[in-house]
Amino acid sequence: MNRLSLFLGVAVALSAVTGAHAQGAAAPAAKSEATAASALDTVLAGSWRDPANVARDGYRHPKETLSFFGLSPAQTVIEITPGGGWYSEILAPYLRDNGQYIAAVVDPASVAEGKSRDYQQKNKTTLETKFGAALAQYAKAKIVGYDPKAPVFGPADSADLVLTFRNVHNWRSAGQAEGMFKGFFAVLKPGGILGVVEHRAKADVPADDKSGYVGQAQVIAMAEAAGFKLQEKSEVNANPRDTKDHPNGVWTLPPVNDHEPADDAKYKAIGESDRMTLRFVKPAG
Repeated sequence: MNRLSLFLGVAVALSAVTGAHAQGAAAPAAKSEATAASALDTVLAGSWRDPANVARDGYRHPKETLSFFGLSPAQTVIEITPGGGWYSEILAPYLRDNGQYIAAVVDPASVAEGKSRDYQQKNKTTLETKFGAALAQYAKAKIVGYDPKAPVFGPADSADLVLTFRNVHNWRSAGQAEGMFKGFFAVLKPGGILGVVEHRAKADVPADDKSGYVGQAQVIAMAEAAGFKLQEKSEVNANPRDTKDHPNGVWTLPPVNDHEPADDAKYKAIGESDRMTLRFVKPAG
């Protein structure tokens, strides 16, 4: 065998070995992704989910949204102000065995006495009641309180994924958005992901805007100011039928339906609001 033939034979052999190694590495990754997707399907079909929440899947696209954010079963995930627990019904059971679900709520003691404190206490109690009534799904779920004036969501560099759904407009109107994004950055591990879903305005809006919509460029700017890098945008929660000029802002539309009964068919035909879906990363190092 001449030297050229020997060289070519070695090169082919090395190529075969390298390809086999690549295939071997890819196979477990693909299997892991398939298993995670199957687990999410199982949770989405869970009997514990409120039928009214399930009915909104067509507007909120939980599987596509959470997959876009890179959700996996072994993560530590913090959801910011989960309200009545729409996403808690999905995230807590999904993360129960191998991960950790944390619901971050406003600490009632951190706000002034009166209607604001009563409102935050009601939210916290509602979530606690929900978790306590279905321990099979929520036994490992945690609720942590934070002060919106100086938000801390957990130990620094401790979370894999922070999620917030339709909250940014509230923080902007209260002058708290900058501190919230800084808090997200602090609690995430380097390389961790921030997932944001928010009502999308046609363009930038003032901080005191009452429509509930926020400009997409404004949200990106707030996240980047806190240190995040925009990784990707998704149109999974877009709704081109939303004209964004409703008399009572986003609350005119489902699910709130703050409109005259005579206009019900009109707003049902539009559906829920047009929403941006943004994935940010905390740079590693």
